Amino acid sequence: MTSRSVKNVLFIMADQLRWDYLACYGHPSIKTPNIDRLAKRGVRFSNAFVQGPVCGASRMSTYTGRYVTSHGSAWNFIPLSVSLKTLGAHLTPHNVRCAVVGKTHVEPDINGAARLGIDTHTDHGRLLMEGGFEPYERDDGLWPPGFKVENNKYCDYLRSHGYQSDNPWHDFANSSLSEEGAIQSGWKLRWADQPAQVKEEHSETPYMTRRAMQFIEEQGERPWVLHLSFIKPHWPYVAPAPYHDMYTANDILPVKRSSGEKDDPHPVFRGFMDYTPSKTFSENGVREKVIPTYMGLITQIDDQIGRLMQFLEETGRDKDTLIVFTSDHGDYLGDHWLGDKELFHDTVVKVPLIVVDPSAEADQTRGTSSNEIVEAVDLLPTFLNALDLPIPMEWLEGQSLLPLLRGEGQSWSKDMAVSENTFAFRDCVRLPIGAPVDRCNMTMVRTHEWKYVHVDGLPPMLFDLVNDPDELCDLGKSPSHASVREQMQRRLLDWLFCRRRMTGIEPDAIASWNQKELKAGIEIGVW
Repeated sequence: MTSRSVKNVLFIMADQLRWDYLACYGHPSIKTPNIDRLAKRGVRFSNAFVQGPVCGASRMSTYTGRYVTSHGSAWNFIPLSVSLKTLGAHLTPHNVRCAVVGKTHVEPDINGAARLGIDTHTDHGRLLMEGGFEPYERDDGLWPPGFKVENNKYCDYLRSHGYQSDNPWHDFANSSLSEEGAIQSGWKLRWADQPAQVKEEHSETPYMTRRAMQFIEEQGERPWVLHLSFIKPHWPYVAPAPYHDMYTANDILPVKRSSGEKDDPHPVFRGFMDYTPSKTFSENGVREKVIPTYMGLITQIDDQIGRLMQFLEETGRDKDTLIVFTSDHGDYLGDHWLGDKELFHDTVVKVPLIVVDPSAEADQTRGTSSNEIVEAVDLLPTFLNALDLPIPMEWLEGQSLLPLLRGEGQSWSKDMAVSENTFAFRDCVRLPIGAPVDRCNMTMVRTHEWKYVHVDGLPPMLFDLVNDPDELCDLGKSPSHASVREQMQRRLLDWLFCRRRMTGIEPDAIASWNQKELKAGIEIGVW
């Protein structure tokens, strides 16, 4: 399948955006008209899953098209091996510019580069350290209080508009001001309902949107793939006026949790309930104060997407650009007595995914919803397929979504999603269990009916998604569900045996190898 009408890809990712906090996914009160219009122009996927419930692992799977087990960057700040091919590596040989505006969470493999003799100060070396993305405006957007920020374009931009500080990202863009003139740090949830100290047009989301439009304008008619990666609505939960009080506690979704979840919980679940964000979000009044601001940040993103889509229409780029809108994971926000992310409830591993294909072949699916199980690893092969570029299946572990976008869903074969994480970095989970850091792995297998979580050295978790869609009852030790656990474990083993291991040779070359031997006169074991 080829597509000659797609010349560019605009890959938009919001950070920590839940799938159920968009109007087109059923939220009753949030205002997201521009994202909703994208859904009407393309296909909205109702069962899209990420490969890791933390930023780093999830994004590295998206950028490589490989599962966490295959790329090894299993948590935040674990270097992405310089030996791996990312999106940029697949595009550069075909003269397609691949750039980022915003966050990637790519951690450079400095040691690997040194071992291979790669000079990271050259253009090529710097590109490798950026995970293949040209850093047109790379900014992961997390500058803690007291940190002196230098050589950062956004912070320099803030200073140029009068926000003078060693760390204007924190002191102005992500903090509010008390009546006495003291900084109220956005890292403290108690201030979530207060407006940020910057004008709305100076905040991160519109700034990054303008930078994206500048990149597209500079490109003219040259093909490109741009990753516009918003840091919000990721914490700190701080929004500029008027978004800080656009919503109230009456607008938030009811919490998904039950007292039964605290009765003899799985040891890993218990450990994550003791994690600071979980304890805070389980307190009375916290959700009611924080989530309205979380929603305001989402609506701000939506407004900026509206401006971006208008720009694409005015420049004609809407006619030749594949547009993708998604998230790297969700946010518990108090569901299941948890905060932040890291476990595998749909609240976190299920994400919004909307794909707009400008090709005429996609006209028949516009405005539809697909219930098929799809994964973040499917995006990279989709990009290559849409751009009519080779899809190197020795590297890629996902499959192109184009058949689903163009009414050929009968060829879709995926019936489960896999996500992985480690609790090695969380003392509140690991230490009570007494697990060594190399035995803290967790792997989720999710079908339409069941969710199974394998945990090293501990019983699994199991949820019946048909009869318990909110995942409130763990059947991991239920005697009557032993056969289901065995079946799901076999699925996990089959999946592990099918990872792409032979990345140095194309599948077609393997298939023709024996004939090449015979033609070359290599006759092994002949009498």
